[in-house]
Amino acid sequence: MRCKLVTQALQQTATGGVLPQWESSTWGGGRSCNRRDLQVAMPTLYLSPHPDNFQNLRVLVAARYGRHEPRVVSLPPDKELGNPSFSVPKLPALETQAGVRVSGAAAVSYLLCPDAMRGQSPEASALVRQWVSFADLEIAPAASAAAFSVLGVSKQSKQVTDRAVTELQSLLAVLDGHLKLRTYLVGEAMTLADVTVASSLLLPYKYVLNQSLRASYTNVTRWFLTCVNQPEFQFILGPMKLCEQTTVVGTLKSDLREPKAEFSEPKELTEPPKSASQLKKEAKKKEKLEKFQQKKEKSQQQQQQQQQQGEKKPKVEKKEKKDLGVITYNIPTPPGEKKDVESPMPDSYSPQYVEAAWYQWWESQGFFKPEYGRRSVSEPNPKGLFMMCIPPPNVTGSLHLGHALTNAIQDSLTRWHRMKGETTLWNPGCDHAGIATQVVVEKKLWKEQRKTRHDLGRELFVEAVWKWKTEKGDRIYHQLKKLGASMDWDRKLSNSVQEAFIRLHEEGVIYRSTRLVNWSCALNSAISDIEVDKKELTGRTLLPVPGYENKVEFGVLVFFAYKIEGSDEEVVVATTRIETMLGDTAVAVHPKDPRYKHLHGRRVLHPFTAKCLPIVCDDFVDMEFGTGAVKITPAHDPNDYEVGLRHGLDFITIIDETGCLVNVPPTFQGMKRFDARRAVFQLLKDAGLVRDVKDNPMVVPICSRSKDVVEPLLKPQWYVRCDTMARGAAEAVRRGDLRIVPDFHLKTWFNWMDNIRDWCISRQLWWGHRIPAYFVTVNDPSVPPGEDTDGRYWISGRTEQEVKEKAAKVFKVPTEKISLRQDEDVLDTWFSSGLFPFSIFGWPNPSEDLQIFYPGTLLETGHDILFFWVARMVMLGLKLTGKLPFREVYLHAVVRDAHGRKMSKSLGNVIDPLDVITGITLEGLHAQLLESNLDPSETERAKQGQKSDYPNGIPECGTDALRFALCAYTSQGRDINLDVNRILGYRHFCNKLWNATKFAIRGLGDGFKPQPSPEPSGSESLIDRWILSRLSHAVELCDAGFQAYDFPGITTAVYNFWLYELCDVYLECLKPVFASPDEAAIQTARNVLYTCLDAGLRLLSPFMPFVTEELFQRLPRRSPSDPPSICVTPYPSTEQYCWRNEGLDHTVDFALSIIRAVRSLRADYNLTKTKADCYLQCLDPGTARSVSCCSSYIRTLSSSNQVLVLEPGQAPPPGCAVAIASDKCTVHLLLKGLIDAEKEISKLASKKAELQKQILRLQERMGSPDYAAKVPAKVQEADAAKLKQSETELRKSEEAIENFKKML
Repeated sequence: MRCKLVTQALQQTATGGVLPQWESSTWGGGRSCNRRDLQVAMPTLYLSPHPDNFQNLRVLVAARYGRHEPRVVSLPPDKELGNPSFSVPKLPALETQAGVRVSGAAAVSYLLCPDAMRGQSPEASALVRQWVSFADLEIAPAASAAAFSVLGVSKQSKQVTDRAVTELQSLLAVLDGHLKLRTYLVGEAMTLADVTVASSLLLPYKYVLNQSLRASYTNVTRWFLTCVNQPEFQFILGPMKLCEQTTVVGTLKSDLREPKAEFSEPKELTEPPKSASQLKKEAKKKEKLEKFQQKKEKSQQQQQQQQQQGEKKPKVEKKEKKDLGVITYNIPTPPGEKKDVESPMPDSYSPQYVEAAWYQWWESQGFFKPEYGRRSVSEPNPKGLFMMCIPPPNVTGSLHLGHALTNAIQDSLTRWHRMKGETTLWNPGCDHAGIATQVVVEKKLWKEQRKTRHDLGRELFVEAVWKWKTEKGDRIYHQLKKLGASMDWDRKLSNSVQEAFIRLHEEGVIYRSTRLVNWSCALNSAISDIEVDKKELTGRTLLPVPGYENKVEFGVLVFFAYKIEGSDEEVVVATTRIETMLGDTAVAVHPKDPRYKHLHGRRVLHPFTAKCLPIVCDDFVDMEFGTGAVKITPAHDPNDYEVGLRHGLDFITIIDETGCLVNVPPTFQGMKRFDARRAVFQLLKDAGLVRDVKDNPMVVPICSRSKDVVEPLLKPQWYVRCDTMARGAAEAVRRGDLRIVPDFHLKTWFNWMDNIRDWCISRQLWWGHRIPAYFVTVNDPSVPPGEDTDGRYWISGRTEQEVKEKAAKVFKVPTEKISLRQDEDVLDTWFSSGLFPFSIFGWPNPSEDLQIFYPGTLLETGHDILFFWVARMVMLGLKLTGKLPFREVYLHAVVRDAHGRKMSKSLGNVIDPLDVITGITLEGLHAQLLESNLDPSETERAKQGQKSDYPNGIPECGTDALRFALCAYTSQGRDINLDVNRILGYRHFCNKLWNATKFAIRGLGDGFKPQPSPEPSGSESLIDRWILSRLSHAVELCDAGFQAYDFPGITTAVYNFWLYELCDVYLECLKPVFASPDEAAIQTARNVLYTCLDAGLRLLSPFMPFVTEELFQRLPRRSPSDPPSICVTPYPSTEQYCWRNEGLDHTVDFALSIIRAVRSLRADYNLTKTKADCYLQCLDPGTARSVSCCSSYIRTLSSSNQVLVLEPGQAPPPGCAVAIASDKCTVHLLLKGLIDAEKEISKLASKKAELQKQILRLQERMGSPDYAAKVPAKVQEADAAKLKQSETELRKSEEAIENFKKML
């Protein structure tokens, strides 16, 4: 992080003299400074000599942003300037040749940075100033203290160093919360706030915040790396290496001592008098340090004495908790054969071991086929039928976590229906993804061969795509199988796209027309609305556009005048796209606008074409926006297009398919559209017609594939007439024939269906389903030549011969006189996807599958494609088959990363599910980026994102943990923020399942044979009956959850049953039973335990198919005829598991509240191994009876010596700690004789004193007059929370002291 400019300055000789005192951001009598002064002559920047001085770096970065190149002079504290009339108050300092002088990093950086970085609105400006103040007053002191302590610049005790680092961490926590959903501190671009705060954190990130510390502040680290990797930072800092290990660097002590003085005030200056509170703080700090030093010396002396006397053994260091190991399955098993489950279970859960071999066995046994267990699919099944098709994943490479979410939900539903005994089919498919695929392959071609598709030609290019598709398509299917997707892979997609187009074209539903489309000049194709990203701008913004060397200006409203024909009057119009005025054919005003009533029917003169443009009246004009007069460009704006149609205006296309100007005056002919933007503005300005230029919030349409700015162009395209089909789709939902879940999407559905526009289905690509339509040329003088937009001359057919025969009939000529030209365009990928529910079964050809499985049962997908895919399937299904394609639609949320950001390859947050399943290093993630088609700049940005989010790579989580986590996240909301760390948490849950089952199998014993039925025998103990009640409740919740698509509800129910009820309570209560000699109780407990394991694994199986299969296969069967796999074993039903006992649940819950109270007391008094007597004081006899029934379980689970229930009026013995379990029971834990009361009182008194001081400090800080105004809201919230926590701890300490005093 060595600054180039500072290093050069260190080699220069200071010019002597002392800079004057800073007053109101200026020195001495110097006049106030503005940016014009900086432009007059090169200023001189005085810096301290140390290259790690972050205030120097902050100023130099600001200068770099402001495009200033000041003369840098090193000014050590003992140097003087030639002018003795003023002195330097604080470095860095700035002096211009005009005699203007300012000092201090805040003033200098504010002056040097560009205006935009100070905030582009009053609100933004205030926020920038607030963050700058926060950095100077809070972050910089804490960061310096932490860095200097760690580096040994200032000799501080470990306690002081730890406190400095703790203070820094609390500030980082505030920053981390603020940056959770933000890229920058203020707005959507770098500001002075980012420069200042990032500079303040340079030292900590270089010397203090090692990898483990940074892991707690991923948002701050992401933002910090974003800042320091900006070109302006890079120019000043050079390569930035983050701290790897926090150590005291002795060699740096002498280097940093000198600038340490500069970080506060130069030595020559007299420090300002300190306030009473400052002096008080310093005295307290000094006293505290002295006490700590004395205590430390005393402790060292005691240790030495103990070592000499041999009284105390050296402390054995605690071993770090080991990571879950990797265990592999190495028993030779031919693919499709059943896995060996006779060998001993490994010590711990390992995904690689568990997931091996099962999927191939499932496939070979035909478990995923709807025919399984019956003679044919047409055999009636009283339990019902379930059919669902997968949203076709496109072939553009790998699936990401969004696809994994879709498949986890769909597979859990499919497995649930299959386990319920229904005839179940989940059908796979793959979409050709026209634009996405072509873009990826074109980039690959250019990267590897420096060739375009035009260099290859259409035929060879399509071959290249097929080759690539074969490679990548296989990878997608491999990913789906790794995810455990239980699809029937033998049912293939038929080619019914051509047939659907021909039928709809012959009916007139598909037609050709010239209309405005979303056009990507970079792709040279029309694109659909889903491929257009809306980039919101708050004002003037420079954006990169493909094909332009410099960024292009957007977010600016230009006002210019049109002169009224035959008059000196003018009409001023405003536009954000000034270049389109070359295609204007009218000016529109509102008919009721009094300002323009006298101009109705008049005309204006175009300044460049000399044409007269009519002034038209139209209600669409907003009188309040701009001037109330609107320029009309019908060929290049959707609203203007409608106005043009209403008023019969000319449609002049001035931008061609490549983005260059046509049909314009010679001055502009052939110019690129955004070059023309500057040229038109300049000529209007030269003509004196520009009236104003203002910042204007706007939305810029960006092509998601090419990142090009979308241009509305008039093009002849193929359209689907949607109005009639949309009415049918809307009515199906209104009648209840089609159900959409969650129902808050209904508003969107009806809004789209009731206001639908015709659908453009042609794409100017080479990859995709080529449109089977031909333009007909008739070689006969009696038939006039046709126009492209004349539908009569376009005929569709399956073969050219068929088309010729159709054309001959239409034009009444022999087929020999017919010439054909097939349309070069391909169909929109959503057209073929819309046919999917019936095309997978061979439509239009009749088949058994089509008869049985169409219509389907359910369509499950993300809410973001409700219109683009779901609505089109419904419309095309109704139109082509006369039936709805499915009865129900479930829409899940969209996956975002842990910070709430959209998944984007350029952000580095698009994660392959296989990498979460098997784990991957950070280097491996980086390597994937290098194999992608990202630009070098995007690759670097993505690397930084990966480094921030996954500094240690992604740990191996396994398929089951990934699936469970995805379903647990899926609330019926809009978006979910997925944190990989939470997935790892569910891997630990798998380990808990593994260990619990392993313990249970040992408890069941080798010869255990379960009862033929899970029905209770009647000899069950209270805790046996309770766990069966909880199992029944879990079955109820899972059944209701699947019915309502409440996946978090299901996962929570089964997770709680396994972890908090079976493992934490029941298994612990069984340990004394299994150790007892009561064989009858042991056998009963074994049967209950088996029932819980068997049903619990089946409840979990739809979400965690691999680990549940592995554990299920190791359990004995109730009957030899039981199904061979858990995936075809019946799902637990509420009819069979009906042992819910709410009264018993309440009793045990009450006992568990007592256990929690005892455990809390044990933790408070540090009773780790010692068992104390527990006395329970109950309010009434009924409570006493309930507690007595559970006393043995309370003793076991609370690690008590004995549990005694006191009679009403009976007092507990003295020397007890007290806790309230509920309003009906108080817990008394006998501590007398178990702990040293005096010692505990002494420890608590010290803690109490420290807490009182901490509370006083916080109250003083929060009570300062400018606290509310200067301190950011997030910091104020953190302070309030800290104060509340300290006050709670103080109250508990006081209560504990009183309890201990009673024991003396």
